Amino acid sequence: MLKADRSPCHRLTFEEAVQVHLRLMAGEMYSRIAADYDVNQGRIADVKFGRLHPTSRDEALRRSHL
Repeated sequence: MLKADRSPCHRLTFEEAVQVHLRLMAGEMYSRIAADYDVNQGRIADVKFGRLHPTSRDEALRRSHL
């Protein structure tokens, strides 16, 4: 999908996916997380449910216990 300026939307990296999990664990809303990464809320759901970067949740859990 293209933004209004015709550039592609951001693709979440593994590290960003880990940060998404950490933010979700902290209770942040999908909409605010999505806005920060210039993605739609569906991409945040894809991260949460393991459809995108499936091992990022494990890494987020590991980091949250450090």
